[in-house]
Amino acid sequence: MRLQYPDSIKIVSIPCTGKVDIIHLLHAFEKGVDGAYVVGCMEGECRYSNGNLRARKRVEKAQEILESIGIGGERVQMYNLSSSEAPRFVQYAQEMTEKITAMGPNPIKLAKGRKAA
Repeated sequence: MRLQYPDSIKIVSIPCTGKVDIIHLLHAFEKGVDGAYVVGCMEGECRYSNGNLRARKRVEKAQEILESIGIGGERVQMYNLSSSEAPRFVQYAQEMTEKITAMGPNPIKLAKGRKAA
């Protein structure tokens, strides 16, 4: 059985969520993404010691920055899953898609669109 998640989701695979940096998240929003989420292994089960804990802190910092500049911190989230929880991954993908759709487009994308007009 192949699980389906929304087509708008773009997956970027990395060896460990500890490699995700704040600059990667902020750059994605600068480029116009409407939302992003990081999915890492369960806390305490990181193969690389504490990469997922570093990622969570970075996501929280990105949330603070996005909130402070008026984009909305809730547009970026962190989830922890084990590799056997594919249905839960799909659930999170659907929830994030619904949340971001309800929030509307990234304000940076809207501002860029007005400049081009």
